[in-house]
Amino acid sequence: MLPDARFLVLAEALRTRDWRAARTQIDAVEREQLFAFTVPVLRAWLAFGSGEGDPLAALDAAGGQGAAAGYAAEHRGLLLIAMGRPEGPGEIARAARSAGPRGSRLKIAGAALLASRGSRDPALALLEGNSPSIAAARRLIEAGRPVPGAIAAADAGMAELMVRLALDLHGQDLTALGAMFARIATRLAPDSSEAWMVAAELLARQERHRLAVTLLGNVGAEDPFAATAREQRIRLLVGGGDREGALAVAVAATEADAASRSDWIRLGEVYGELGRRAESADAFGRALTVAGDNDDSQAEWALWLMRGGALDQADNWPEARRALQQAYRLAPEQPFVLNYLGYAQLVRRENVAEAERLIREAHRLAPDNSAITDSLGWALHLRGEHGEAIALLERAAQGEPDDVEINEHLGDAYFAAGRRVEARFAWKAAQVYAEGAVRIRIAAKIETGLTRELAAR
Repeated sequence: MLPDARFLVLAEALRTRDWRAARTQIDAVEREQLFAFTVPVLRAWLAFGSGEGDPLAALDAAGGQGAAAGYAAEHRGLLLIAMGRPEGPGEIARAARSAGPRGSRLKIAGAALLASRGSRDPALALLEGNSPSIAAARRLIEAGRPVPGAIAAADAGMAELMVRLALDLHGQDLTALGAMFARIATRLAPDSSEAWMVAAELLARQERHRLAVTLLGNVGAEDPFAATAREQRIRLLVGGGDREGALAVAVAATEADAASRSDWIRLGEVYGELGRRAESADAFGRALTVAGDNDDSQAEWALWLMRGGALDQADNWPEARRALQQAYRLAPEQPFVLNYLGYAQLVRRENVAEAERLIREAHRLAPDNSAITDSLGWALHLRGEHGEAIALLERAAQGEPDDVEINEHLGDAYFAAGRRVEARFAWKAAQVYAEGAVRIRIAAKIETGLTRELAAR
């Protein structure tokens, strides 16, 4: 029997509480070896569900190393809470610290079950952190409302295992098989937002965006991961080419009473995808008026930088400059702020000495960043220091060989230094991905050579 079919049969046995059939399938998984590392967790949940045997002893069979041990570590705390053991929350907290992005899911699953059994204080104690999902779960518990996604039975335990297995298979370039395991998880635990979100993500990676977006509709508005699922929905709509659909979802999120800073940021990003730069800048401006959390991605300086970039692309340089200067005042050692403010002035031949100083400082702070290296190389080219400029631009092109702007800059620098053949090679590399007016300009340079009118912007 194929592995996915074997696990599907096992899932149905656990879902219908046919413990004998489930035991038979788990034994087969162990004999077939390929997924034997899942057996300790499967046997532990079987023991818990059937009431036959010690779930923790089954987990101990995983040993202390390898994939089996890693899976067992995640499930020990979940089983302990399901068994009503007081050490469960501590075990989950330990597992969450090494579980990466899944750490929030483990804590929420444990807290959901604790709260459902009346253990409100231990549930809240487990929900440490400021991520949106953790904060949402806390609010539900404080309001005395149920938290979806509790793992209280063998089928839900297997579902959690299938999600982790799906992610690991995707990491090994076995995305199609991983998606099948994720779909098994959605059947076993239809209230697990994690299962729906992972299934959707892996289907999207197979270019099945429409089905992926449909699956995300199973994540309820009350779920702690509802905001995460909404952001994923928007991203998958954009990835599938439905940018107007993505915009509708993003706009609806900002119209809600509880619209967050993240909702306005996402709207700004979608407007940016649509090329509506002024509206993008407005959305980032609205985000600045909404209180944020402790997520560094929502830092105030970053929002001013995003607003400045959108205004710049909307050809509103005076307002863009003010926004970028505010970002600089808030974060004078952020290399991306330094580089953007410096380069934007440089290309306009405005405050050239100060612009170069900002770019040099950005390069000192981030010497391996190709975009910043390109900026410094271009600054030196404009000053006529072609030798040093070319060395920097070549390094930038090596780091980002497909970047249109970097290759065009390199071509212009080569041409100015009399290296005409190399210039045309660089321009041709830029032309591969160039679009619109930039492509026309590069084509003209390849044909006739560099003139003042054809110089890179």
